Amino acid sequence: MKKKGFKIIIATILTLISFIIDFNNDWIKNILFIISYIIVGFEIVRKAIKNIIRGKVFDENFLMTVATLGAFIIGEFPEAVAVMLFYQIGELFQNYAVNRSRKSISNLMDIRPDFANVQRDGKIQRVDPNDVKLGETIVVKPGERVPLDGFVIEGKSSLDTKALTGESFPRELTKGDEVLSGCVNLNGVIKIEVTKEYGDAIVSKILDLVENASSKKSKSENFITKFARYYTPVVVIIALILAVIPPLVIKGAMFSDWLYRALSFLVVSCPCALVISIPLSFFGGIGGASKIGILIKGSNYLEQLSNTEIIVFDKTGTLTEGVFEVQRVKAIGISEEELLKVTAYSEYYSNHPISVSLRKSYGKEIDEKQIVKIEELSGRGIYSIIGEKNVLVGNEKLMNENQIEFAKCDDVGTILYVAIEGKYVGYILISDKIKQDSINTIKSLKKNNIKQTVMLTGDRKNVGENVARELGLDKVYTELLPDGKVEKVEELLKGKSKTGKLVFVGDGINDAPVLAISDIGIAMGGLGADAAIEAADIVIMTDEPSKIVKAIDLSKKTMRIVRENILFAISVKIFVLILSALGIATMWEAVFADVGVSCIAIINALRILRVKNK
Repeated sequence: MKKKGFKIIIATILTLISFIIDFNNDWIKNILFIISYIIVGFEIVRKAIKNIIRGKVFDENFLMTVATLGAFIIGEFPEAVAVMLFYQIGELFQNYAVNRSRKSISNLMDIRPDFANVQRDGKIQRVDPNDVKLGETIVVKPGERVPLDGFVIEGKSSLDTKALTGESFPRELTKGDEVLSGCVNLNGVIKIEVTKEYGDAIVSKILDLVENASSKKSKSENFITKFARYYTPVVVIIALILAVIPPLVIKGAMFSDWLYRALSFLVVSCPCALVISIPLSFFGGIGGASKIGILIKGSNYLEQLSNTEIIVFDKTGTLTEGVFEVQRVKAIGISEEELLKVTAYSEYYSNHPISVSLRKSYGKEIDEKQIVKIEELSGRGIYSIIGEKNVLVGNEKLMNENQIEFAKCDDVGTILYVAIEGKYVGYILISDKIKQDSINTIKSLKKNNIKQTVMLTGDRKNVGENVARELGLDKVYTELLPDGKVEKVEELLKGKSKTGKLVFVGDGINDAPVLAISDIGIAMGGLGADAAIEAADIVIMTDEPSKIVKAIDLSKKTMRIVRENILFAISVKIFVLILSALGIATMWEAVFADVGVSCIAIINALRILRVKNK
């Protein structure tokens, strides 16, 4: 940019000298114009020649070269230089705009770790993160970026997660806590046992997501690409006809006059404003979203989000806290401690929040030798053999399926019924809490004219309906197996309009099939979920449902700016093209219709970067 800026300044000075100083000989003035043209135009002419050799003829470099060299031929030296000079100013401004939009993503790209301090043979070795193996211990000092995923085995500290989540508050770490790559260690020295190689680490997945976001083009971008492909050859042919036919058929018509009109026509026709500003708008939208912890995998998803009609939510961990606590233990025929024990042992290998809450409530060491068998029964519960006892832990369906008589509990919450050796021995009541953010989110979505808000859950009817009632959701479907969720989403997809989109919001792990069939899949809490980044189209790196509203608002703002730029650029160009053909517009007006319109469209596109994390 500095080099281009320097060239523009020198060429501008030489051009001004040519205009201001009254030289006795015009050839001196013309030489200064030619030198100015070479300074700012040589690179464009060279690109045009290279592209012609490669078979890529009709681009902006070709149009600028033909128009300016033609202006030299008919003696319009000042206008030839002005066209190239203003074009270069527009290009400089474009580069500045792109750099501005890239800065919004560059902070995220800084999460790439440069090295890892590995503890080997009692010594600390600095190595490439790719060379660290599973199970090795790495040391992260204050101010260093965590290079790989793992958990703390020694030390305590605070982590800056801003680059991943957009949140300014640090996260406190102690022994046993999970650590994600890409975060910055703020104070104490910590030792981390590596649980994932670099290729599988969260930092690697996020970087891959962002780097490939631009490869998935929106319909608007594809339209502009196709438009430019057909539009440019057409205007070149029209310009050629404009230069040749009128002097042959109109009596007294001057060839130089019509050639000038044709050259002005070519300058105006350059589709730079559209080709530059539309992708820049989407790039800025994706960059602005990343600043507040929303990762969008492509501009196509950003565009589709603006047409959202139906939003379908998973319940646990999406609309609710996902932090379960045991509220009541009701034992029949055995002690409460024994009931908690067999349940905690049965749920030992599960990472589901309910299972975690059970083990936490049990609070004792679990002897894995006593766990003979564990079998997960999808949508119903778990069958296990603990010691020599057959244990069933699950919902009403599981009890009825095994013809076990039990006392039904109608309390609001998740009820786990327990049977040992075919005999009902009690239940455990576990409850979850609705996020405060969820209530505000549903209200905002309704204000945003979202037609339907729906919740799908595998939980009991009374639990699901209670949550839906508190949040003010339009519909709720409960006691669903994974395939049941898919069926419901397929039904909802049939109910939307042709242009409308259905968005599914889940955790990206249990809901992968639903994420796949939805128009747009949004993964909540992506910071801790690997599968979220794989399955979803949009990843919200915090646990805030309100970010969905921000993403939709950002999408609508982006599309509004895109439409404004398309309408403005095409309208001005058509108007000035007609004026050029009629001989009313000079090459100066043509320059404005090209470079001026591009600059205005770019300034408009830059507005998308003004995203606040509030």
